[in-house]
Amino acid sequence: MAVTTLDPRTALVVIDLQQGVLALPGTPHGAADVLARTVELADAFRAKKLPVVLVRVTVAADGSDAAPGRTEAGGATGPRPQGWDELAPELTRPDDVVVTKRNWGAFYGTDLDLRLRRRGVTQIVLTGVATSIGVESTARAAYEHGYHVTLAVDAMTDLNADAHRNSVERIFPRLGETGTTADILALLAKTG
Repeated sequence: MAVTTLDPRTALVVIDLQQGVLALPGTPHGAADVLARTVELADAFRAKKLPVVLVRVTVAADGSDAAPGRTEAGGATGPRPQGWDELAPELTRPDDVVVTKRNWGAFYGTDLDLRLRRRGVTQIVLTGVATSIGVESTARAAYEHGYHVTLAVDAMTDLNADAHRNSVERIFPRLGETGTTADILALLAKTG
């Protein structure tokens, strides 16, 4: 299903567009393209006085608050470079909502739901990195929380092309509506 509408109180939720994540190789879209499209969406949302939520992931330097559990793929170990968790400066504005997470998804362990509901938000538009991890986890939780979910599929990327494709083609249509940045901007232009 292609994106059909935006609710009057829709928020843009941006996943992990921060220095360390943007330095990773993305596929099928480069990180610079994802960032540029997200900046375009953020500017349009701000012009309509709609919330922009910037989500970043971080952990304590000693890893003490990292997500626990054994996985076959392992996780990032050791200290991260200075500034790896700083949001992309071309994206941030003083009035944006900033949420810090320590897991894949932006809802678990954060006050994201509360901050959206207090602003009367009923729909979210998602962008970010990685499509199959942070974006998909957040989309699943948003759907479970009762939000309408829209996914800007050309404003997200992954480390694995097959994982990105699986999310976009198989998972996202079950959670909401998908569209391009241009599709979403066109709908946004029509909102009051």
